[in-house]
Amino acid sequence: MALGVLADALLADPRRGHPVAGFGRAAAALERATWRDSRAAGVRYTALAVGVPVVAAALLQRRAARSPLAETALTAVSTWAVLGGTSLGREADLMARHLQGGDLSAARGRLSHLCARDPSGLGEKELARATVESVAENTGDAVVAPLFWGAVAGVPGLVGYRAVNTLDAMVGYRNERHTNFGWASARLDDVANLLPARLTGLLTVPAARAVGGSPRRAAAVLAADRRVHPSPNAGWCEAAAAGALDVRLGGANTYHGAVETRGTLHAAGREPEVADIGRAVRLSRAVGLGAAALAVIAAGLTGRQGRSG
Repeated sequence: MALGVLADALLADPRRGHPVAGFGRAAAALERATWRDSRAAGVRYTALAVGVPVVAAALLQRRAARSPLAETALTAVSTWAVLGGTSLGREADLMARHLQGGDLSAARGRLSHLCARDPSGLGEKELARATVESVAENTGDAVVAPLFWGAVAGVPGLVGYRAVNTLDAMVGYRNERHTNFGWASARLDDVANLLPARLTGLLTVPAARAVGGSPRRAAAVLAADRRVHPSPNAGWCEAAAAGALDVRLGGANTYHGAVETRGTLHAAGREPEVADIGRAVRLSRAVGLGAAALAVIAAGLTGRQGRSG
């Protein structure tokens, strides 16, 4: 797992042939073949789309267990494939450069690489807020959660979590096509992120020092505002980040033509600025390092107990 974390830090996501992109294409083809406007059809779709890669990963891990070198390589490559922290930071930094250069058109065009909200009409400060919020939430989704499930369930945990999270991004939105069909994928993603999101919030509190923030304020905002956000998980990540960065997050956002009010996180904070994007990225990296350390320790202890048993 440590080697996989290092590979993500040095290499980020592969530009071509990414296994997650391949999974996304297969899942899209499966959706076209199985779509029905019903929750039952969505349950079957989710079970198949997640179950097949998890079973395949379990079989590969079982075979690789015969050789320590093969097992190490499989775990490292799987960890690298499912982590997205470095790519997340690079996308946020690119957004900051567009905004610093005054190129709002390029910034709006790049927002889709970070989140699904409608960028048309967004100004500099709205784009900065969207980026900070996306970095905060995706620190949980793209970094902490994969490491958590890798520590808990090995390669099947890594692969299974990324499959669940990818399905949520594809069909979990509440549009006309996916309100029923995507229900199971969205709820499964909520369950899979339940503990990792809370861990992300807790790790953000001490990580506030990495950006000159106050751990005490981060803890206070987390405690006060984590339930203001409509998501059962994103609120933990974003509230803690708002306190750590001392900025005000949340508000009204437009997704696929529908306006959603996300509540106000840290109302006493200032409005995010372009400079806060870089601070959010540094905060995310600090949280990721803490999560990686905990995951490696937990996986090591679990492996040692398994061998002694």
